[in-house]
Amino acid sequence: MKKETLKRVTAVTLAAMMAGAALVGCGGNSTDTSKTDDASKTDTSAVDGSKGSVYWLNFKPELDDTLQQLAKDYKAAKGVEVKVVTAASGTYSDQLTSEMAKSTPPTLFVIGNQQGVKDWGESALDLTDTAIAKELNTDAYNLKDENGKLVSIGYCYECYGIVVNPDNVEKAGHKMDEIKDFASLKAVAEDIHKNADTLGFDAFSATDMDDSSSWRVTGHVANLEYFYEEKEAGKTWTECPATITGKYMENYKNLFDLAINNSVTDAKELATGGHDPMNQFIEGKSTFFFTGSWDYAAISEKVPNAVMIPYYCGVDGEDKAGLNCGTENCWAVNADVSAEDQQATIDFMVWLVTDPDASAKMVEQLGIMPYKSAVESSNGFLKNSAEYTEKGCYVMDWATNYQPNVDEYRKALVSALNSYCQDQSDANWDAVKTAFVDGWATQYAATQE
Repeated sequence: MKKETLKRVTAVTLAAMMAGAALVGCGGNSTDTSKTDDASKTDTSAVDGSKGSVYWLNFKPELDDTLQQLAKDYKAAKGVEVKVVTAASGTYSDQLTSEMAKSTPPTLFVIGNQQGVKDWGESALDLTDTAIAKELNTDAYNLKDENGKLVSIGYCYECYGIVVNPDNVEKAGHKMDEIKDFASLKAVAEDIHKNADTLGFDAFSATDMDDSSSWRVTGHVANLEYFYEEKEAGKTWTECPATITGKYMENYKNLFDLAINNSVTDAKELATGGHDPMNQFIEGKSTFFFTGSWDYAAISEKVPNAVMIPYYCGVDGEDKAGLNCGTENCWAVNADVSAEDQQATIDFMVWLVTDPDASAKMVEQLGIMPYKSAVESSNGFLKNSAEYTEKGCYVMDWATNYQPNVDEYRKALVSALNSYCQDQSDANWDAVKTAFVDGWATQYAATQE
């Protein structure tokens, strides 16, 4: 699951769309988008869903095959057309902007964080008291606007960290219970790398910096810096801060350096990507891999005893760290399509989380769904997360969801990291810190224009 947050629709984009007479949220429909808050709470319970259809703009590329099959299954079972279009990794926000301006916009889309609520909340149906909301077993992953409207609801939640092949660790003469903080992780990883030729495997998978993989370090590993800023401040972010301090950049550097300098792939080769870090791990060529619970199914087929450990990075007390847990996979229903299409969409959502076969297919890919009737998860990485929590370890929440103007922010970070991988000088690391910290303030300001 590549986690790319929805970026803000800029004034330039809006102006261009207005010039083409296709305002976001209107999409050529006759629906009045000036509806009041009360009117937006459309009562869909009396509408025959068979009259409508479903168009899901899917956020998760790895879910596409499953959704295409489920769309066919639903058509066969219910006679309702379901169209699924999957955005390529890193393009969701742009494609959403484009699709919402069309005469037949998505009826189901993703609003995954509070910035997305600001950008798209007016285009979202209030899901309060709808049939799908009543199926939830927790409201922990729901997103509301400033007026309390239920804009979107989580359809899965996930965890990410460092996946480890215990067999490789033992073959290298170590044990998993040795690894309990950054110092011990570093000792094991460096020992494996030093003896890679003899062992036949190395420490880390490639930390590729192309679009298909750079999110691992510009989004996920970056979260450790944001999280520890939150933790020190004693409160979880509820909106994007205008600035960050960068106090934990050295901890980010600790883990990044460890990964790129003790790897199957040389650091100078990471910019172009294409090394397939997943295959390096499942084929046993690497021991450690930055990924999340969404990859459990694929990994467990080849490495059934793989486990996930926290982002150890050298902060005080990190022996009590747990995994990064959260979601930016939240369903929103288009408020500006017909009531028939809204009802058809909600009916489809309910079927996905209550039908035993459909929910089993979804859970197999997603790991876990926060719905009362969905099948139970067998995802081992999510079980690892629960085990850390049961031991009293703290959960690292997804502060990375608040990255401002995310695509531009990460693009600048990739550029700086690529330069650093080519030449690991102090000057080049200073440029990384500038992109990371000053870049945050710059992109936050851009979202306020």
